Amino acid sequence: MMARILLTCGEPAGVGPELAPLARASGIDLVWLGDPRHLPAGTAFTEVADPSEPVPPGHLPVLRHEFPGPATPGRPDPAHAAEVIAVIARAVDLALAGRVAAITTAPISKQALKEGAGFAFPGHTEYLAHLAGDVPVAMMLASTGVTPPCRVVPATIHIPLSEVPAALTEAALEQAIRLTHAALIRDFAIPNPRIAVAGLNPHAGEGGTMGRTEADMIAPLIARLRAEGMDLTGPLPADTMFHAPARATYDAAVCTYHDQALVPIKTLDFAGGVNVTLGLPFIRTSPDHGTAFDIAGKGIADPASTIAALRMAAGMAEARMPLHLGENIPRGSGGVKPPVRHQPS
Repeated sequence: MMARILLTCGEPAGVGPELAPLARASGIDLVWLGDPRHLPAGTAFTEVADPSEPVPPGHLPVLRHEFPGPATPGRPDPAHAAEVIAVIARAVDLALAGRVAAITTAPISKQALKEGAGFAFPGHTEYLAHLAGDVPVAMMLASTGVTPPCRVVPATIHIPLSEVPAALTEAALEQAIRLTHAALIRDFAIPNPRIAVAGLNPHAGEGGTMGRTEADMIAPLIARLRAEGMDLTGPLPADTMFHAPARATYDAAVCTYHDQALVPIKTLDFAGGVNVTLGLPFIRTSPDHGTAFDIAGKGIADPASTIAALRMAAGMAEARMPLHLGENIPRGSGGVKPPVRHQPS
């Protein structure tokens, strides 16, 4: 029997706590890590000491994590920031120990964490990479509601568009391709993944008339990785990569910058897109939305994205099942489990 998926509480003043019982009601075998005082009134839950401990039918299993006090929906409390960070670190400890099959993280407020606890990381992903031993990571957005599926990985992420050409180095693009290739094999059970690589410029440079990045860097890199046995196509014009017949020719697309990757998936599958962190020694997914302070506590938050993230985490965990429970280490890691580093001071 597979261990449960762990759902973190996220920002307690956001929609995360109210989405947990809705996700559990959908039939997903999850355990929630947080302060039960932050769950909606009337939530049927049972506190557990072990993540896989059985609970009565219809109950939400809860691993208690004490916060300084109750939460007010829509109004983040700086006093809670340190514990939001500690929940993430505790979730990673449980995942590395094999006590949960995967982590799905509810949204956090980076501003609240910075103001309340001096959070020194740009976001969730960077903190998780730090906890895993400062491993290289990439962000994949994967669809759950369209066929053929849309999976995109941007090689550069949250930087101004003007900085993309300098940031798009051969090393950065190669890392994104290698992390994508490994994840498709290990986490999506695709033994011979096909990866499409987008060009940076319009029409993929139009033979050099619209830029030389494709000819000078991207094409030689693709040729070198093909020589290793990777099934790569590109550099391709991004404007013709994402209609259904094109998506049927590849399993994931590596893109050069944030919007080139995220605009297509959010257009094709806005509610069903799932954020997956590639490169971690454990599975991590998250819904593709934020804390939604404006609707928190009103009972109108849509659990679809959280449910999609949990289901994708479960599917990825099943793909990793040949790995021994408690040794949830990516293939190719050399069998070395990275150290866990706890929350920053």
